[in-house]
Amino acid sequence: MEKIEFQAPQDGESIEFYVMEQTKINGINYLLVTEEEDGDCDAYILKEISQGEEEDSTYEMVESEEELEYMSRIFGEILEDVDVTM
Repeated sequence: MEKIEFQAPQDGESIEFYVMEQTKINGINYLLVTEEEDGDCDAYILKEISQGEEEDSTYEMVESEEELEYMSRIFGEILEDVDVTM
């Protein structure tokens, strides 16, 4: 499982996540990430917000209930053996 590092925009603190899955919907990249590689843990859905010309990708957590529910169903279908609940 790929491990990636993010920097929080507020304080520049580094946060590491494991990428469980990624998908592209309507031209937008989404990542399903966790803080732990194995076992039961919290998962987060991140949405790419960077512009095409930027060298590094910029992501933010999906906060819209509607978008979160929709993407949870999508990732649940992709990862049949994983229970993605909100």
